[in-house]
Amino acid sequence: MSDPRITSSIFTRGAVDLSALRTPAPSPTPAQAGPPAGAPGGAVGGGVTVIDVTEATFQSEVLERSLNTPVVVDFWAEWCEPCKQLSPVLERLAVEGGGAWVLAKIDVDANPRIAQMFRVQGIPMVYAVVGGQPIDAFSGVVPEAQLRQWIQAVLKAGGVTVAEPTDPRLDEADDALMSGDLDAAERAYRKILADSPTDAAAEAGLAQVGLARRVAGADPQAALAAAEANPDDVDAQLLAADIEVLSGLAEQAYRRLVGVVRRTAGDDREKVRQHLVGLFTIAGPEDPAVASARRALASALF
Repeated sequence: MSDPRITSSIFTRGAVDLSALRTPAPSPTPAQAGPPAGAPGGAVGGGVTVIDVTEATFQSEVLERSLNTPVVVDFWAEWCEPCKQLSPVLERLAVEGGGAWVLAKIDVDANPRIAQMFRVQGIPMVYAVVGGQPIDAFSGVVPEAQLRQWIQAVLKAGGVTVAEPTDPRLDEADDALMSGDLDAAERAYRKILADSPTDAAAEAGLAQVGLARRVAGADPQAALAAAEANPDDVDAQLLAADIEVLSGLAEQAYRRLVGVVRRTAGDDREKVRQHLVGLFTIAGPEDPAVASARRALASALF
């Protein structure tokens, strides 16, 4: 999902004309706090986190509300099976947001003019409205992790400062790792990465699983002594570096492996390089020690 602040879309070119919807209908009625019984993706609770919107209430509940609070508009219909997958997730995230943004649900069958104004050609279709204007949109069902990222970008575009929500799946994976259930931790991290391939926290967690497996059963002192006695033994150096990382001596581990890269060639050199990059993943790209070690690695390689 792109950041709506920089997205070049039909919205920024004025292709969506909502002027006809700015005039209230003759007899407006308040928006419902919840949907009709049995409607998919209905409002949860009676607050202003999830609301049903009609043409009569569109101006007040979407356009005017979006001047102060970002509004996410969910176009759905009773017959739409994919809507029944996406809408409950949107509702749950809206409630979780605690009013930082509002989910406005619009039944396309009951409100065809709104759907036409938004040029809705298929559902589910989701729009973000900030400052009285649509700023970004997507169609179809997307993974929850991706949806969270999109909503965060919408909130930033609306000037809303909110704490980054904790991904419960990541908490579950971390708990499994801390308890020593490496198989469960690996499955959980891989599941997150299947939805969000660039999730740095999940990548780091998966790398930690690999590290924990590599050092299982090793005698730290004996491993370090073996590496000291056999500087050309690649496997001994790799295990020593793993132990140093676990001991809080990551910089020392990086220097060790950069030195091995300088002394080796071919398959051994590539093996050490990949191992070192895996250790970088555990710390994360913003770690100053990683940045320094990456420069040293580049120098050793080229």
